[in-house]
Amino acid sequence: MSSISPGRFDPAPSRWAYRFERLWLTPAFRLFIRTGLPLLLIFATIAIYLSDQARRDAVIGSYISVKDSIQQRPEFMVKLMSIEGASVEVSEDIREIIGLDFPISSFDLNLEDMRSRVMELDAVADATLRIRAGGILQFDIDQRQPAVVWRQGGRLEVLDPFGMRVGHLDFRTDRPDLPLIAGEGADRATVEGLRLLAAAGPVKGRIRGLVRVGQRRWDIVLDGGQKIMLPPVGAVAALERVVARAQMQGLLERNIQVIDMRNPDRPTIRIAPEVMEDIKKTRATITEGQSR
Repeated sequence: MSSISPGRFDPAPSRWAYRFERLWLTPAFRLFIRTGLPLLLIFATIAIYLSDQARRDAVIGSYISVKDSIQQRPEFMVKLMSIEGASVEVSEDIREIIGLDFPISSFDLNLEDMRSRVMELDAVADATLRIRAGGILQFDIDQRQPAVVWRQGGRLEVLDPFGMRVGHLDFRTDRPDLPLIAGEGADRATVEGLRLLAAAGPVKGRIRGLVRVGQRRWDIVLDGGQKIMLPPVGAVAALERVVARAQMQGLLERNIQVIDMRNPDRPTIRIAPEVMEDIKKTRATITEGQSR
């Protein structure tokens, strides 16, 4: 057996060098040395630096200063508000609830929050917000269109064609152009009420209003105190029959107080009391004459 003399170099690695080489072959160890260790040193340096309160305040102050200098640049400033698709009254309501003081940085605007507040207005069906070039905050409003006036419990409300509230009226004369509906639940039957008005044809000019009865059917009130009582189902068809009779036979030109169509198979009419009294007197006179 040969032995290495004390004066010759031994090429074999030492025990620690051998262990390090084996450890270096581990992927996780190489990743830690190349990435983890530098990051750890960086974070440790930052932590040591920021351990002093004065240094922390200086860093925060610098950050706020840089942030403000960027956000307050002219290209990020909003100077005007533009509202499209809304009436003057609704536009004023929007400006009031938004309550912005211009100019203001676009970074300080929460468009989703502003849209939520605008959508709370009864007259607004939908709203889109965006910041246009030139520093303009643009509101595109889809406004509900007034269709009827609803009288309920002494209050007057303007409704759209689907019965959604548009606004409040102080006096009926404020919107004489809109038809009147009344009664509890009339708002939920606005669509049918508008169909009845469309089917009224030549009689429409005489309609004073539609009254919802028992939240299930309509009465049509005409000028002169006449009334058309419609059924819960097939109200439009029943009204069309009355209109046809009115055109051909002048039904509504007679001294009739009520036309009851609640049973379409057996429509009935109610004559005005004074006319009925005259008829009774006439019959009594005829009977008396025949008895002589």
